[in-house]
Amino acid sequence: MKIYQHSITLQARKRGFHLITGEILKALPEIRQIGAGLCQVFIQHTSASLTINENADPTVRKDFETWFNKAVRENDPDYQHDQEGPDDMPAHLKAALLGSSVLIPIRAGQLALGTWQGIYLCEHRNYGGERDLVLTCWGE
Repeated sequence: MKIYQHSITLQARKRGFHLITGEILKALPEIRQIGAGLCQVFIQHTSASLTINENADPTVRKDFETWFNKAVRENDPDYQHDQEGPDDMPAHLKAALLGSSVLIPIRAGQLALGTWQGIYLCEHRNYGGERDLVLTCWGE
């Protein structure tokens, strides 16, 4: 079994849902050496998250942002954690809903994503800054 792990830092992005599949693949050239295995992408933050969804039509990513902003509103007077701004507690809640990692099968040296699937960085803060990821792939 082969195991490869890399840490990468993604540039700061504005709030929204951003395709990062290409950046992940660029950081993991060893994936080509794995015939069958798994790749985990983990984000080391609590106010941003990861998910897999539509990679072709950018309006899907805009609609994700719209839905999450309606579902988890800012400035809720019941939030106690509010010292870092009105987008902070909602960002934590959105990240908890989506999760901190994705696990993707590797087949014939490639991520076995569907035709229209891509990996999103879900930036939930207005100014979240750079985001650190740990990429781990293993298999034979």
